[in-house]
Amino acid sequence: MFGDLNYPIITIFIVYIASVLLVGFLASRITKNISDYILGGRNLSGALTALGAGASDMGGWLLMALPGAAMINGINQIWMPVGLAIGAYLNWQFLAKRLRVYTEVANNSLTIPAYFDNRFHDHSRILRIVTAFVVLTFFTFYAAAGFVAGAMLTQNIFHFDYLTSLLVCSSVIIAYTCIGGFFAISWIDFFQGTLIFFALLLVPIFTIYHLDGLSNTLNLLSSEPAHYLDAFHGIGIISVISLLAWGLGYFGQPHIIVRFMAARSANEIPVARFICMFWMILAMYGSIFTGIVGAAYFTTQGIALKNPETIFLVLSQTLFNPWIAGFLIAAVLSAIMSTVSAQMLSAASALTEDLYRPLLKKPVSDKHFVTVARICVLLIAATAVLIAATASQGSSILKLVSYAWGGLGASFGPVILISLYWRRMTRSAAITGIITGAFTVIIWEILGKQVGGIFELYSIVPGFFLNALMVFVVGNLSRVPEVKTTSQFDVALAKL
Repeated sequence: MFGDLNYPIITIFIVYIASVLLVGFLASRITKNISDYILGGRNLSGALTALGAGASDMGGWLLMALPGAAMINGINQIWMPVGLAIGAYLNWQFLAKRLRVYTEVANNSLTIPAYFDNRFHDHSRILRIVTAFVVLTFFTFYAAAGFVAGAMLTQNIFHFDYLTSLLVCSSVIIAYTCIGGFFAISWIDFFQGTLIFFALLLVPIFTIYHLDGLSNTLNLLSSEPAHYLDAFHGIGIISVISLLAWGLGYFGQPHIIVRFMAARSANEIPVARFICMFWMILAMYGSIFTGIVGAAYFTTQGIALKNPETIFLVLSQTLFNPWIAGFLIAAVLSAIMSTVSAQMLSAASALTEDLYRPLLKKPVSDKHFVTVARICVLLIAATAVLIAATASQGSSILKLVSYAWGGLGASFGPVILISLYWRRMTRSAAITGIITGAFTVIIWEILGKQVGGIFELYSIVPGFFLNALMVFVVGNLSRVPEVKTTSQFDVALAKL
């Protein structure tokens, strides 16, 4: 059915890529310094902040991995969106505004490692280095997941082999991220977020229409095994907690919370929170129902998908006019590009600002740092592409995302959150917490594969809470922070 090339889809796909690269070039023309390249000059409106945070969060997994999981397992996958929605709201409510204010007070920090350094006045720079290495480690796997999704998409459209598809898609993402920086990502994310939103509403609604309405769709689903519409089937308490625990990850995702730091002012946060939550909830549930009603459709057609994670792509090509399908498939590319570009830029920022800059013995120009940041994007992308290249075509996007999401959330979430509220927190507590969270996730994941049992619990749960515990224990055992550290906290609190 899909053996022949679909030229309308290919045309829209190519036009979309060309448009993205043009935006990247235009953004490069107004990027004057490292602050512009990394954080857009802290000048994003509420709408740009909202859709930027949403689009950089909801990557290829939203349109590929999550519908695929719902198609295979049924409605029991609903617990992940529930957890994510709760976590995202709490992130906007308790972290966004404080982080926007505090990062500006703390020597105009442009990255999370820089914020830690300035928050605790770490003269040794150990905290900054530890943070940067953790960012690089988990973001590389995260970007690799995006490249795997991009390879699947390109392969579906052009029928290239896996490696060629990977190189084609990754080259586009690397090019516009490297050239345009934060401005390009923010502008494109606004459009991409809108496109993703409508695509995830349109596909399940149109699928239901082709199944002769909601009533008939429900009848078809009821004829599936009884467990398909049972939210608790096949998952015990460990599985439910694990899916809900995805929400904990939001507090520690640098590529998402950096959007809070880039807002024009803290006053933009409430509007951004409303827009982002509205967008996010509808998009996630559109994704779940794409998988569920898609399963009903393919059952009636007698079609067995080789890879369930391509269900959105196949529905788009099957049910829609090729020109409309082209825009829907562009939404998948949008989701992939938004997340991977944000991740690569955050990782490159950590390399440039937190590992390279401290090594310099004399001042250099902002143009020099922008060039270094672009080189770092290339290095990180090359590593991520190598990881993605070693993965098989059938590799699960969700597994790669799960590992990186858990690692970042457990390493940074408690430390960032507590540092914004606890005046007494110390540098030693932050370092201990980050290391504890990172190693807990790594070790827990290994034990989960080899031992099972309690270790099947999502690694972010023990990692997050052991991190928080160590922060409070070490913080109370450490010496009281310096006066300038507590005074800075008071200034930030006053500005709120």
